[in-house]
Amino acid sequence: MKALTWAAEHFIGVFNASAESFVGLVTGVLPLLMVMLTFMYAVTTWIGEERVTRAVQWAGKYAITRYTLMPILAVLLLTNPMAYTFGRFLPERYKPAFYDSAVSFVHPVTALFPHANAGEIFVWTGVSAGVLKVAPEKYATLAILYFITGIIVICIRGFATQWMTNLLIKRGGHEASFKQYDADYAAGNIQGGVA
Repeated sequence: MKALTWAAEHFIGVFNASAESFVGLVTGVLPLLMVMLTFMYAVTTWIGEERVTRAVQWAGKYAITRYTLMPILAVLLLTNPMAYTFGRFLPERYKPAFYDSAVSFVHPVTALFPHANAGEIFVWTGVSAGVLKVAPEKYATLAILYFITGIIVICIRGFATQWMTNLLIKRGGHEASFKQYDADYAAGNIQGGVA
């Protein structure tokens, strides 16, 4: 009987702990995420969609900004998973590297902008839990370093994936196809990867 009583108490204890955690999310993280999402959409509206589009197109012209600034803007403004649609502003040969950069940034961004990938905020909370327990005054420093490290990583991954994509294009004998894609992109005949 003691074993059954212990099991029943602990069984309901799991649900009690889950309910407490849920209440903490509803009163803590959820309002923060909603306010940040609303703010980012308001900023995009105030700046204007055309200006944002021009900024993204400019960022796509240069490799260093294509794999740093462009994914940052994409993830902050559109959040995960819509951020990947910024790839439509790029020629076909750069889309894999942009995607790799953007998808690699959706976790480091949560340190400072949790709205950008709210579904996986647990990654940042897992990283920061130990620091909060041992040295809570270093929490902001960790968040900034996590964010900066993310930018460095996405830049490296972008360049590496661009190099691999170019290698595979040459190795597969697809250079003529990609030259045509580039010509169509430059002429404005291509929209979102579809001619």
